[in-house]
Amino acid sequence: MMNESINLIMAGRTKRLRRYYLVTSLLASIAIALCCTMLMLGNTIYPASDVISVLLGEKIKGASFAVGTIRFPRMVAGVLAGFAFGAAGYVFQTMLRNPLANPNVIGITAGSSAAAVFCIIVLQASNAFVSIASIIGGLLTVILIFLLSKGTSFSIGRLILIGIGIQAMLNAVISYLLLIGRQNDIPAAMRWLSGSLNGAKLDDLYPLMLTVLIFAPILILFGKQLDMLELGEQAATSLGVDTNRTRLVLIISSVLMIALATAATGPIAFVAFLSGPIAKRLAGAGFSGIIPAGLVGIILVLASDLLGQFAFTVRYPAGVITGILGAPYLIYLLISMNRKGDL
Repeated sequence: MMNESINLIMAGRTKRLRRYYLVTSLLASIAIALCCTMLMLGNTIYPASDVISVLLGEKIKGASFAVGTIRFPRMVAGVLAGFAFGAAGYVFQTMLRNPLANPNVIGITAGSSAAAVFCIIVLQASNAFVSIASIIGGLLTVILIFLLSKGTSFSIGRLILIGIGIQAMLNAVISYLLLIGRQNDIPAAMRWLSGSLNGAKLDDLYPLMLTVLIFAPILILFGKQLDMLELGEQAATSLGVDTNRTRLVLIISSVLMIALATAATGPIAFVAFLSGPIAKRLAGAGFSGIIPAGLVGIILVLASDLLGQFAFTVRYPAGVITGILGAPYLIYLLISMNRKGDL
């Protein structure tokens, strides 16, 4: 009898593992296909052979500039930012056990945006200074949210409510800055706020690249502890998880990835919000969803950028398309949570 139960458990685990690897491989294949499409597609469509030659350093008239200077940095920015938003959003939603607990909703990206807009409109600062200010703004915002939500004990509900309040306040600050800004500065601020891959340059992406290469493996390494945190504080502690240390590592890693991604591309709306639930629904339970969520984030950003460029008569930034996709899901989530009594 016991052997049959063990065999059933093992069979179930094998089935879930097979599904996880299949879904992850499929998501990676879609992400690679979108990367190739971004490199080939534009005002001039270049064959794959020309794209490969340019990437290998060969000079081809027209293609070298279009692919090497414009499309390749744009694609890299989409991959890095998409993975950062997707993975970090999944971490916050899982760790805080609430689908609303993502960087967009609880105000972290709003902190980065407010700092960036202040630098653009008030200080007329350079792009490098705007990026640094965006990172600092995001970090200070998350510190403020956690300090205000600490109380006598850690409360997820309190953190989310305070985060939403901070976000509303920062959005009001952004609106005020746009009202008092000079006409020449407002378009630059609006482009940044919309979340876009336009004008991406490889030299500006190295900090984000380094951050993702350092902190993404850390998040993956802490994937099991993250899944245990989802069970609750007491359950995670009884399973041997140092909850304070684990939460600190996950928060620092996620916030740094979000801040650098926001500094590079602006706050691309709802990618962090949508990636986790989509990845969890596709890959199933039982295994860490950090990698699938990161891949979903890449797909959302790249697909939205392609749709924004070529699906309409007017070109739209990626953040506008992701906003259109994410807003209905947010409304659906709020209605379903209200029916369940979770709000």
